[in-house]
Amino acid sequence: MSGDRPQSRALRKVPRWVHWTVVPLLILVPVGYVIVSAEQSRDSGQNKEESAAATHLTWDWPTKAQRRIYQVPIPLDWTRKIAYLETNTWDTGVLYVQFQPTPGGLDTFLAQVGISRSALKSGAVTITPKQAKVPGWSFGPGHQWAGVSRTQHGDKPDHDITVDLTDPENPVVYVVSTINF
Repeated sequence: MSGDRPQSRALRKVPRWVHWTVVPLLILVPVGYVIVSAEQSRDSGQNKEESAAATHLTWDWPTKAQRRIYQVPIPLDWTRKIAYLETNTWDTGVLYVQFQPTPGGLDTFLAQVGISRSALKSGAVTITPKQAKVPGWSFGPGHQWAGVSRTQHGDKPDHDITVDLTDPENPVVYVVSTINF
């Protein structure tokens, strides 16, 4: 019965062109993926580095993440002329935001922050000169300023809000949102 063993088939010889096609593809496709991925990562890092190195206001919307983290709910449909600057140290993150809402947009913003227009103290500039210096804001005389400071507990940001109500139809809101780590 020793002759009843199944015979093994001879392996079929693979054509040479298959080796010359498949082997390079197995090497080149992953290498190409790594190169493209590295370039995209590098570009992303440069954008983040430029944003982090900014020393002046950027005339654009803060990212959704920035608005969420710093709890600055800018009314989307009721706002124009938006600028922001984010600064960070090892223990503090600060988002400076300036925007021009409609009168209804101002009320919407204040409600989303958790206060009403009546909380604004007439004549008060709640953003300190030191804070105002960073983005280059000036809160001089000749304007109808109103402001409020809101301190929150835990990991929630503190808000210093100053509003220029000189033109009631075109108020300008200045916000300094500070997070202490």
